[in-house]
Amino acid sequence: MEEGRMSIGALSEDVLNKLSKMLDNSACGWRQLANAVSEQPKFRCSERELTRCSLQVLSIEGSPGRALLAWLADRSCSLDFLLHCLRKMDHKEAVQYLTTTVAELIQITVQPQSQQATAGSRVVLTCRASGPPGLCYQWFRGKEEILDATGSTPELVLCPLAPIHQGHYICRVNHGENCIFSQWVHVRFVHSAGSSSSLFPGSVSGLLITHQPQSQAVSEGDTLLLECNAEANPPAQYEWYHNMVPMKQHKTRSLKIPCVTTAHRGQFRCKVFNLYHEAWTDTAKVTIGPSSITEASWVEVDRGRDSQEVHRSTYGPGVNPLQQMANPPPSDKNFHATDKVALLIGNMNYRYHTQLSAPIADVHELTNLLRQMDFKVVSLLDLNWQEMHSAVTEFLLLLDKGVYGLLYFAGHGYENYGNSFMVPIDAPFSYTSEHCLCVQNILTRMQEKKTGLNVFLLDMCRKRNPHDDIIVQPGLIKVTANIVFGYATCVDAEAYEVKREEVSNGIFISFLKRRVCEDEKVTVMLDRVAEDMGRCAITRGRQALELRSNLSERRSLTDAIQTSDCCSESYSARNLQWAVAHVLPQSLCLQFECGVKVQLGFAAEFSNVMVIYTRILEKPKEIVSCCAQLTDFPEDVDIDLKKTNQETLLEAGSLLLIKENLPSPEVPSLYTRIRSLQRLKTELTFTTCLHYTYSNMDEEVQERQTVTVGKPLVSKLNLHEPRVPRACSGSSSFSLDSFTVTEGSSFASAGSTSSAWSYYAQTARESSSPDSPTTSRSANIPEETDSPELFDAPKSLFASKSLPHSQVNDTNYKFSDMYNFHSY
Repeated sequence: MEEGRMSIGALSEDVLNKLSKMLDNSACGWRQLANAVSEQPKFRCSERELTRCSLQVLSIEGSPGRALLAWLADRSCSLDFLLHCLRKMDHKEAVQYLTTTVAELIQITVQPQSQQATAGSRVVLTCRASGPPGLCYQWFRGKEEILDATGSTPELVLCPLAPIHQGHYICRVNHGENCIFSQWVHVRFVHSAGSSSSLFPGSVSGLLITHQPQSQAVSEGDTLLLECNAEANPPAQYEWYHNMVPMKQHKTRSLKIPCVTTAHRGQFRCKVFNLYHEAWTDTAKVTIGPSSITEASWVEVDRGRDSQEVHRSTYGPGVNPLQQMANPPPSDKNFHATDKVALLIGNMNYRYHTQLSAPIADVHELTNLLRQMDFKVVSLLDLNWQEMHSAVTEFLLLLDKGVYGLLYFAGHGYENYGNSFMVPIDAPFSYTSEHCLCVQNILTRMQEKKTGLNVFLLDMCRKRNPHDDIIVQPGLIKVTANIVFGYATCVDAEAYEVKREEVSNGIFISFLKRRVCEDEKVTVMLDRVAEDMGRCAITRGRQALELRSNLSERRSLTDAIQTSDCCSESYSARNLQWAVAHVLPQSLCLQFECGVKVQLGFAAEFSNVMVIYTRILEKPKEIVSCCAQLTDFPEDVDIDLKKTNQETLLEAGSLLLIKENLPSPEVPSLYTRIRSLQRLKTELTFTTCLHYTYSNMDEEVQERQTVTVGKPLVSKLNLHEPRVPRACSGSSSFSLDSFTVTEGSSFASAGSTSSAWSYYAQTARESSSPDSPTTSRSANIPEETDSPELFDAPKSLFASKSLPHSQVNDTNYKFSDMYNFHSY
């Protein structure tokens, strides 16, 4: 961030929400602001973008003003320009509120450091701050303000150094009546270079460590803070070590690790050095384990300068806390969700890495099981980096207060510094975090939606990635007591898949599918899966499930969906948004000039994989043979030409669609499988080529018709298009901070698809109505569309038959490096 210039993105969520409420009015609100900011071309909103903002009213907590502010933040709109526009539209309330808020955003970005120097030398003390425009600097020695030329600049220059300059210094950064102080530093005057050792008794080569890091015991999920300080000239530099391994990203006096895991336990030391000297701090031992309550009270400490410790007892007088814990009040076990949404991603066909076999079956089976529990499931195969980011954006749009959110990923992955990374199919050979998606960043975004349950099932490798030294700093993870991580394998271990007949299964799903529908607390269910894996001889010593959770309530994946009146609009909007990504083309009947009538039908194997079948409905008697074949598909989608127009689903490449789920014609059908629909940029257009032969002719005759069926399934969401990024946090170049709550791409897609918007909206409202004949379960299952009605008489697009749930036979498993989920 440039000094003196702050973006809207620097404002907190609370500030943005309060500001958006002031803008959600028709007289002097967000539309007037959109007009005011258009004086700069890069902030000019299109009609589509204005429509996205207005559609936020469909959600019970939606805010057009908040959507516009997020849009401006994505384009790095500065706070001073926003204030200028608010003054221009004479919004006095917003101007006053924002002016007061901005004045409180001053932050010291560079602290001055203590120094020692000899007579006649040059000493520079530096203090820099970020904040609103017009920051002023004031330097003080003790209580005396320094009035020379550099006393009001970020850099205070003491030259030539004399005994009068020795003392304690501090810098005050001002903005109007608000100010913030830097840390105190000490400038020591040294008469000669040889006398420095006398000033630093007990130090190494004249380098004095004044503050040592302290040993700590913290719990998983806490923030670890270690600090050291040293006085030296030239100023000291710092380098932290964990178990004697350098932490290259930590080179300041403070080591801060948010959301620690067991991987951070061990010994920490800091090397302090400058051009001439080097010294090591004492060793700080960090232990990490579960938190426990053993005291009868807790202390809340406000760390302000003039604060006092506030002791608050968590128990009544005379009550032993351990006795109260042993006899807890009865808890309500009838938990429910306001909705249930799942995103399942299976990556197999990697461009530069080992090809995998199991994700197609694993995603398919878990999809069927989650649908049985009323989850709205989006299942996607083989996504590149952009498509994974966009898919997660759309997934976040489906979340809301009280919603159960589940993310499953099968494919290559790795874990560095306690963060898990999912690898897209286009990741280069030596990939790093910037080529992947950080799961912990997704979690922070899910928490912003106030979800009722956050479940992550990661069926991937957790080996360390030697190519990646970047320490990603995810957003602050809140203590919500509703997070569950189910890892298919342990830290620094690999996950495997097994080969069984034509279909491969991952070991994790092989055991999970037997338990996932049990009416048990999620953590209890996953514990049983872990026990099942532990009893299997073939997995013992190779792969073991690891569970991490802070879930405090008995929430289960089988919990019922209950929608209150206040959430009905939000529920309807989610139904609409999910339905948009799962609409198939309607069945078509093509009439050819020769008298042959051909039917085209459509079925979905996954949210981005569709099967088209052709069958002959009518033909004149004089035609002895005929078939209808599909050709000329767009280059965007992925089609194996050798497997098009096949007589069986298996020959067409579909291992999972059950033929009984499709219509059973009296005459054979031809099947064509279309993959990667998420890359479809225009409407799906292809050619139906009719081949037929008359009884009195030997030569074959052809007729062709071009067919356009719109954008089926997930192609409506345009996942190939980049979502506008926001300012990233942490060290990684790419962060899920770019995925805003107010991004409305799927709504916009729906609105741009002819008259579909009003029809889908009406359907969503009807399906969410308590009087609707459509059950929540059937509303969650898209269907093969043989009839013009979109949601009438639903038939499952996905195979209703899962793969066999028989007991695992150890002898049927074959482990091979070919089927190993290598992470690099």
